[in-house]
Amino acid sequence: MQRPGSVQRKISCLFLTEVKDEPSQKRENQPFKVLATEIINPKAQEADVFSALPTEKVDGTCCYVAPYKGQPYLWARLDRKPNKQAEKRYKRFVHAKQDSKEFIWNVEEDFKTVPESWIPAKEIDQSNGHPLPDETGHIPGWVPVEKGSKQYCWHSSVINYEAGVALVLKPGDEDPDILEISLIQLCNLLEQTLELIGTNINANPYGLGTKKHPIHFLVPHGLFQIKNLPTPKYNELLLWFESFKEAKIEGIVWHCKDGALIKLHRHHFGLQWPIPDSRLTSQPAIVNVNVANYEGDFQSNSLFTFLSCMFGKRFERLKDISLDGL
Repeated sequence: MQRPGSVQRKISCLFLTEVKDEPSQKRENQPFKVLATEIINPKAQEADVFSALPTEKVDGTCCYVAPYKGQPYLWARLDRKPNKQAEKRYKRFVHAKQDSKEFIWNVEEDFKTVPESWIPAKEIDQSNGHPLPDETGHIPGWVPVEKGSKQYCWHSSVINYEAGVALVLKPGDEDPDILEISLIQLCNLLEQTLELIGTNINANPYGLGTKKHPIHFLVPHGLFQIKNLPTPKYNELLLWFESFKEAKIEGIVWHCKDGALIKLHRHHFGLQWPIPDSRLTSQPAIVNVNVANYEGDFQSNSLFTFLSCMFGKRFERLKDISLDGL
């Protein structure tokens, strides 16, 4: 089995879904819901989801670590989107045909320009050397996060290229039930995808930091394994989400033996997210950050330096960590 998070893969839903004309609970201003049916997605069956490794889906923005300028870099997610004319054609076609697969794109002319450093995500379909859009009409891809980037300032706050390290939230080495905030070498994260979470990401579902002193972390995909999860069946999973403390998560991602990824969101059942006292928020955490052990320019007002002042300190809940007063 591929190590979770070590490759970029397409991700499929566990169940086939249907669209309801009701406001989304997941996305603001989305006038419809995407709900699960009780039918297992054939792609999930083909990947043998029943023997896959279930992990917690973390609510953040996706990132990627890959070489750039001769060293490991953090890359931010940036989808290449169609221009207005192409988007109108696409929407008319989908509305008439109810199927996006038959739409023909002119990849050279239909899409907005992206930075020269942009790269397409791996595993996406290509035609004549050009990456093709997915069913949403977007071409998933990445751009490198430059030092001091204003556009990607929250990404930039968790990396230090001089020292070659990133701020990572992970299960503790000695006790996996205690979260650990650590400095991880970027070279040890190469070709992995991660989730950036924190104060200014996705309306901060985990309640991290404050507006005055924001807190952000990177979370490698697939790290938080789910124990005692029921069989991937509709009624059993719905009951699990509604009844168990361990189920206070945004969703599940199954890592299959063939490398396929299968997902399930709470909102696919029409359940609320975010929720108070989510599993990640409520876990104890220890700060294992000490910048004195690394060479590099760690500015006095950086997140690295603030957390280093708490080196060795344990908190009863992750969301109790605060930089106020430092």
